[in-house]
Amino acid sequence: MLAIQIKETSGKLVMKMFQKIQELIDEPDALVCVLIDEVESLTAARKGAMSGNEPSDAIRVVNAVLTQIDQIKKYPNVIILTTSNVTGAIDLAFVDRADIKQYIGPPSPSAIYSIYRSCIPELTKCRKLTSGQSVLDMRSLEFMRFVENNVSKDSIQLREIAVKSYGLSGRTLRKLPFIAHSMFIQKSDATLQEFLVALDKAVQQQFKERNDLTRDS
Repeated sequence: MLAIQIKETSGKLVMKMFQKIQELIDEPDALVCVLIDEVESLTAARKGAMSGNEPSDAIRVVNAVLTQIDQIKKYPNVIILTTSNVTGAIDLAFVDRADIKQYIGPPSPSAIYSIYRSCIPELTKCRKLTSGQSVLDMRSLEFMRFVENNVSKDSIQLREIAVKSYGLSGRTLRKLPFIAHSMFIQKSDATLQEFLVALDKAVQQQFKERNDLTRDS
């Protein structure tokens, strides 16, 4: 595994990064997967960076990335994967080089349910929730056709909270159960029912804060 961290982006550092990648793909038996997270930091649109006759550092970086990609794309044992939350800021020349462009939206309610459900054992392990409490997995709920009874009551409530949470990022969703406990419970050994009430409040607050920030901007 190759890990490269670039704190100050420049054309020379981009060249250095791709030189290390080149060393790996020169081995024909190796399958090299290059993941560039937040790719807009390396491939910002050059149109907005134009000023005067000399190219800026930002333009040099984009040019270096495009040149290096063109050089290594002929190798059959390398795959380049990139992610971005600001797709409009990516240079179109880089976008055109992508064979597959896939939009991945926010987690679905079912995925959110699984995220919340996975946090319950963690909170129990940390002695923030009373032990012995659990919720059903989504497949079991579907098998029961989401009928509420003594066994499924808490699980149905968690699913309703998951539906309310749609639109939040995975990063936020992962933190919300712990935020809910710290802000709305503030005691150890809370019951699952108390936690679910707190989680519902935390979700409502998250959307309120997001709306307030959007309105202020």
